[in-house]
Amino acid sequence: MRRNFFLLRVALFCCLAVLPLTGYAQNEISLKKQLTTQKHINSLFAKGKKPPFSFTYGDVNSSEFINKWKFTKRAIECNLPNTLKYEVLYTEPSGAMEVRCDVTGYTDFEAVEWVLHFTNKGEANSKNIKNVSASDICFTAKGNEAFTIFTARGSNGSRHDFAPIVIKTECDTTYTFMPKNGRSSDTFAFPFFNIVAGGNKGVMLSVGWTGTWFADFSLANGKLASHSGMKNTDLFLYPGESIRTPLVSLMFWEGGDRLDGQNRFRRFILAHHTHKIDGKNFVPPMCGGFEWGDPAPCNEYACLTEEMAVAMVKRHKQFGLVPEVFWLDAGWYEGAGGPNYEGRTWYNTVGTWKADKERFPNGLKPISKAAHDMGAKLMVWFEPERVYKGSDFYNNYPQWLIKSEKSNNALFDLGNKEACDFLCKHIGDFIEENGIDYYRQDFNCAADGYWAIKDKVDGRKGMSEIRHIEGLYRFWDYLLARFPNMVIDNCASGGRRLDLETTSRSIPLWRTDYNYGEPNGYQNHTHSLNMFLPLNATGTYSTDPYHWRSSISSSTGHNWAITAKGGFHIKDAQKVVEKFKILRDYFLEDFYPLSGDGNLTGDEHCIAYQLNKPSDSTGYVLAFRRGKNAPDKTVVRLRGLSPEKNYKLTDDDTNAVITKSGKELMEGFEITFDKAPGSRMLMYSAE
Repeated sequence: MRRNFFLLRVALFCCLAVLPLTGYAQNEISLKKQLTTQKHINSLFAKGKKPPFSFTYGDVNSSEFINKWKFTKRAIECNLPNTLKYEVLYTEPSGAMEVRCDVTGYTDFEAVEWVLHFTNKGEANSKNIKNVSASDICFTAKGNEAFTIFTARGSNGSRHDFAPIVIKTECDTTYTFMPKNGRSSDTFAFPFFNIVAGGNKGVMLSVGWTGTWFADFSLANGKLASHSGMKNTDLFLYPGESIRTPLVSLMFWEGGDRLDGQNRFRRFILAHHTHKIDGKNFVPPMCGGFEWGDPAPCNEYACLTEEMAVAMVKRHKQFGLVPEVFWLDAGWYEGAGGPNYEGRTWYNTVGTWKADKERFPNGLKPISKAAHDMGAKLMVWFEPERVYKGSDFYNNYPQWLIKSEKSNNALFDLGNKEACDFLCKHIGDFIEENGIDYYRQDFNCAADGYWAIKDKVDGRKGMSEIRHIEGLYRFWDYLLARFPNMVIDNCASGGRRLDLETTSRSIPLWRTDYNYGEPNGYQNHTHSLNMFLPLNATGTYSTDPYHWRSSISSSTGHNWAITAKGGFHIKDAQKVVEKFKILRDYFLEDFYPLSGDGNLTGDEHCIAYQLNKPSDSTGYVLAFRRGKNAPDKTVVRLRGLSPEKNYKLTDDDTNAVITKSGKELMEGFEITFDKAPGSRMLMYSAE
């Protein structure tokens, strides 16, 4: 009962967040039978058929006129494997307005996605464009099959971050999702949805928009209508002006159950929405810092010096703990640091992207060189969009800032082309001059208020957000093109900017700002976030098995105080490094939560998950008993095994070995704990 109440409460909160234009959907997609990608494209984008999107143009809904507009469709040559590309144009009879739909299909996953672009081809301002649903579709299934929607919360630095949301849809109810603060996975919503019909087929609907998107679902007459897009759009275009809208992706799956659909989606993300280096996915990095945290009033890395940083790199080498990436976080820039700078922290000095000359007289180059000499890379933290009063950008480039009378923070206007060009070169040159390998971007700001300020001046609601998000993508694409071996770490107050566009360019190496190092919350985040995104990480603060197992994911950040007396044993840390390098690959295949979809945040629960590698018939089970009130045993039912095969299970702590059939493991076996908190890690392999 408690679990169901939690899920319903979350669902209703999301439902009441906003109610945009809903009702009928103008393009119907049947889930009764799996279609090929090409057939889906042909069905969704065809002459005489209403497209899978809608908008209001001059106060008239597009459903009333879109079939009267000129329709053209052409295939675009594409050399990427398993990829189809089309340009579909809908042009107003007068030629004044053109709606271009860039369509991409992925034949290896039966996936179709599209992005709308509106262009004013006329000689006068366009009619107003509003109520843009980048997707306006209706799903149907066999007979009376029910629709269930599986999604998750966003992040706001709590134990509940990415908690599962399960909605068994009911007639005459609209379920609407929208994030907070202009960041795509902030607090209330997460732009990934598994829409399940009948239990053994469905579609993963994803939204790619790093601002305020919405998605709503409503059930009527056995059909599930869905609309998604950008919340705030009511604007006109100047002659020659063009805008884009959110990316919409549909990945169809059939067979098994929704967890098979989730794992198919994880593979889809790795194949088609993960940044490639030399045409291949990069290895999720093992990161390490420079002994984060100093005595007050120092904060973050505000008291780090060149000498200390280089010494710490050498210290890691001495202990056999060199990470793949050294991580330099906030506070390295002018004005931020030193014990004599009380009152000035990393937070209230952003906007000056120059190394502090007193602490880093030679810039950051000596640190990157020290890392490179050890065979490692250097990642450096930036927050270019938030500009604090008194900083370099604030004082010298006021024309590129959106300011608020209520805050000392200003927003650097990435929607201004001149400003975006400047930032590309400024940050790019700094990265090159200092030998930086990986770029970490944070964003500790509620952007939507600043966009509203500018929109009020311009009289075009939504334009500032559109231009800013377009500029963000252009900035990141510039960095990735200029530095082909770069990886971008996407933070935003910890995991609050996760969507299909950011996953295509970046990885969240700090998925939540939840209480640093608290293991029980970390278990929740791993258990739920990995159902959607295979690439994510958090910090590891202890070598104790319970703690590091709670923090493990496809990537990790070691935050060990390696110069502190009594902090840990070096050999224990070395073992953790070895274990991570083994486990990392397992997060890149199939992931199965074994503890259900309920509220597991309390210490009275046990929690478990499975990492399964179909590629070699091996895997791991990780299980945790939290507080003393949690059961001392839990039953887990494994997935993805062969019932007729025998599997050898090895306990990671004791090396004890047992053998069970795949049938026994899938029907359920008991894991016991001898203490609380306690953890068990079992490796299995087919005999």
